[in-house]
Amino acid sequence: MGELVATNGRSLAVFPIGATEQHGAHLATGTDTFLVEHICREACQRRGILKLPALPFGCSYGHTEKWPGTLSLSPTLLTGVLCEISRWAINGTGVDRLFFISGHATNGPSIESAILQLRYEYPRVRFAYRGLWEISAKARSIYAIDAPDMHANLAETAMMLAIEPDGVDMKNARDFADLTIGKFWRYAMPAVTPNGVVGRPSEASASVGETMLEEIIQDLEKLLVEAEAEGWPTLPA
Repeated sequence: MGELVATNGRSLAVFPIGATEQHGAHLATGTDTFLVEHICREACQRRGILKLPALPFGCSYGHTEKWPGTLSLSPTLLTGVLCEISRWAINGTGVDRLFFISGHATNGPSIESAILQLRYEYPRVRFAYRGLWEISAKARSIYAIDAPDMHANLAETAMMLAIEPDGVDMKNARDFADLTIGKFWRYAMPAVTPNGVVGRPSEASASVGETMLEEIIQDLEKLLVEAEAEGWPTLPA
């Protein structure tokens, strides 16, 4: 990893963060990790940018122990793990711009907490965070194609069919409508779905997934170009 930084003269690194979590009866528990790893790897390879190994565990407290297959870190432990890995990347490789990308929504608070700590420790290093669905307006529309509070839905199922078909069992796909639309409070998954699905996975296909993935990857490439080009803000004299 250090050799890549040294030889290409670039100090931006992408850190994919996934999860191991039940995704209905039809998807692999590593869905979030498979997707974030694939999308980040493709975009980074196309731009010649360093990608750290994907972290396969996130914070899945909102999923609870309702369904088997979920393995979760606590919010504070995930923050600590992210800080430790980031320190090694910064101290050991010369990385001075670190872009966290998550494939799982409730990793967000821990990532933001890690950024607050790391920015304090490394004032000359820059940090940013996006969920896959936050890469662009197009990415958001893809992920939320059938449900704003999507989970194991059409998009995730289609993209998994495209990259990891052995991790999909379409005969077990069951649709369930999004019950959170218009709600004020935020709810844990067992309160809004009987099976871990929010959306219409039965409509998914590999061809649709390939198109979705390519659009998200291209938009991530654009973000990486912007991240490399951006300079520090210029303060008045």
